[in-house]
Amino acid sequence: MALTGRLGLLALLAAALPLLLPSGLTLLLVWGALLLGVAVDLAFAGNVRALALHRSGDTRVRLGESATVVLTVENTGRRRVRALLRDAWPPSAGAAPRLTRVDVPAGERRRVEITLTPTRRGDREAVAVVVRSRGPLGLAARQLSRPAPWRVRVLPAFPSRRHLPAKLARLRQMTGSNVALVRGQGTEFDSLREYVAGDDVRSIDWRATARRGDVVVRTWRPERDRRIYLVLDTGRTSAGRVGDVPRLDCSMDAALLLGALASRAGDRVDLLAYDRRVRARVEGSSRTDLLTSMVEAMAPLEPELIESDAAGMVSALLSRVRQRCLVVLLTELNPAAIEEGLLPLLPRLTARHLVLVAAVTDPRLTEMAAARDDLVGVYDAAAAERARADRTRLTAELRAFGVEVVDAPPSDLAPALADAYLTLKAAGRL
Repeated sequence: MALTGRLGLLALLAAALPLLLPSGLTLLLVWGALLLGVAVDLAFAGNVRALALHRSGDTRVRLGESATVVLTVENTGRRRVRALLRDAWPPSAGAAPRLTRVDVPAGERRRVEITLTPTRRGDREAVAVVVRSRGPLGLAARQLSRPAPWRVRVLPAFPSRRHLPAKLARLRQMTGSNVALVRGQGTEFDSLREYVAGDDVRSIDWRATARRGDVVVRTWRPERDRRIYLVLDTGRTSAGRVGDVPRLDCSMDAALLLGALASRAGDRVDLLAYDRRVRARVEGSSRTDLLTSMVEAMAPLEPELIESDAAGMVSALLSRVRQRCLVVLLTELNPAAIEEGLLPLLPRLTARHLVLVAAVTDPRLTEMAAARDDLVGVYDAAAAERARADRTRLTAELRAFGVEVVDAPPSDLAPALADAYLTLKAAGRL
């Protein structure tokens, strides 16, 4: 049962009656009338307990897009039910409309469509459905809150997918017309062709030259079926926001673009999300199922407000990956975390694998460094320059260990990481 604001207003007026008509009988009559009105409303209000709720609709949606969830209201009772319905979801689900009026005759059903426009990744679950049926006088209502379970998984947005056609075109050019004349560590034999002026003499195939009577050279192309291991750092540094986007979401976007590109290049891609334990893992997925597996694994991930365990991450990698591969660590270039955690362990990792560190730089640092109009601006500029100098020094230390570094703003990180992968592949370093 629920009481309405109209009843409260009438009760307030009734409380003032003794001042105008100082009679106990008058007060009893007024309060009796109000109680009778409440009883009449409850008697004639629709039986909300006779309503059965059923769900259907979308179960997955990409962040930034909308999903539709259908709530079917079935009246199993004998009387018509006119009610106000609220389908309650978490605020981050972006459910609309907030309230819906339903009119369900006995034995019939009505559909209520709820549009979800989520603002965060992860699983969004329906809380409850509240149904309120008011009586004819509007003084009281029958109200019932009932669970109607439904879950919608919000997948990463993947805005960098617009760069994929350009990167694939570069990949086709690199593996097709632009073959190498000198064999590298990550190349395989492609074909033989006639020697032309300017070709490297080291590429001459002397046996084929002797058979044909013309000078021919060998050409090489980047080797396929290499292994790329993507590592997402889900520790405290990934919780920081650059603009309005968490660093972890920027890393996910870059990982998805690189995964899509590398799988098209014929390479095997695995994923590991780690802070102090494994949060998600994708291994052994086929090239056609890779992106689906990655977005499903990434969707529920949230940054953990703890310091990442670099030793545990390196041990997990070395135990899972025996052969040489490209390890892409998507983390933050935080001097304290990197110098105390990762740097001492890099020799173990670089001795067996090629390591690439990708991080998001905050464009706000460039803006702060340029704004020196007043005393506060000068202090901000000094702090920004100090932060940039620390990142430059840390980048140099990582490269001294043979680590490739990609440090770019959020909008440029994904294409810059893809370009770095293509450069390494073209050079035969994978």
